[in-house]
Amino acid sequence: MEGETAMSQASTLHPGRWWHALPDGRVQCDLCPRDCQLHEGQRGACFVRQMVDGAMQLTTYGRSSGFCIDPVEKKPLNHFYPGTSILSFGTAGCNLACKFCQNWDISKSKDMDRLMNNATPQMIAEAAKRYGADSVAYTYNDPVIFAEYAIDTALACREQGVRNVAVTAGYVHAEPAREFFAVMDAANVDLKAFTETFYHKLCIAHLQPVLDTLAYIHHETDCWLEVTTLLIPGQNDSPAEIRELAAWMAKELGPDVPLHFSAFHPDWKMNDLPPTPASTLAQARRIALDAGLHYVFTGNVHDSEGGTTFCPSCKVALIVRDWYDIRRYDLTADGRCPHCQTAIAGRFGNTLGRDGHAFGPNRIPVRLS
Repeated sequence: MEGETAMSQASTLHPGRWWHALPDGRVQCDLCPRDCQLHEGQRGACFVRQMVDGAMQLTTYGRSSGFCIDPVEKKPLNHFYPGTSILSFGTAGCNLACKFCQNWDISKSKDMDRLMNNATPQMIAEAAKRYGADSVAYTYNDPVIFAEYAIDTALACREQGVRNVAVTAGYVHAEPAREFFAVMDAANVDLKAFTETFYHKLCIAHLQPVLDTLAYIHHETDCWLEVTTLLIPGQNDSPAEIRELAAWMAKELGPDVPLHFSAFHPDWKMNDLPPTPASTLAQARRIALDAGLHYVFTGNVHDSEGGTTFCPSCKVALIVRDWYDIRRYDLTADGRCPHCQTAIAGRFGNTLGRDGHAFGPNRIPVRLS
């Protein structure tokens, strides 16, 4: 009976935060730069925030599109407790409208029936502990749009000694960002491109708010930050744009924030483009390294060199990865290169993964209810 009650409570409407009433009877959502202004019953662009009885409500609190235990490297996070496992989940909807979305069946969904897994924040925290997951990832769709649910879950996880990871596009206003990232231990922010034109035409959004979020996370929080850019042929993969992106990161974030270049595959509304060649990713990696970044990786392709962490001082391979499998881990207990004692930026435990063994490339679907 207690479980049934918890699941029933989990799936009800939840009061939204970060909104204000307008003189004409509408409400304005203050969560993200879209600033949606809603009439009674109307939903925002994200589809999950709705005006109900004169107030903002989150319609997906306690409802998930599924749970899965992954390697932390899949988020991707390469310098956040390598080899550990992470319980991943998301809801539905998104506050961006990317035409190339790789998770469109979840992020673009307007079908609440696909949210079949009901779970309170406490249930998620307890499940992570029960399954031996070191962290919980708020992912699949952007956790910013279910921030109330994510924050409550993160607080419950911290009580269980479980870490929290956000996988987000970083399209959020400053005030909710402060509350959201205050309870996150790590974040991978998807920097879609480095031009306003790309964001405007392909994401129906703007670049500057994302850059502001990146700078805020890195300089004002204790949240570990990594950045991912999906390179799309002919759209955001020119050497000039990559050079500008890397130069901005080196100047504004410093050289130690890891950057991941990921391969695009045709999906959603951009099925007419080819997949990203591995050579494009390799070239982008070289450009970013030449711009002064210390840790640059490639993803969605088989590239051992592009998946390896090298010491920025003596250039020795320290963490060798094959996809999500760690083949060699050669850091000291305090996260230094054993050859030259250079401190490697990141969050590292005393050993690799749990009890010195990496979780590996496993993917384990789980059901909480």
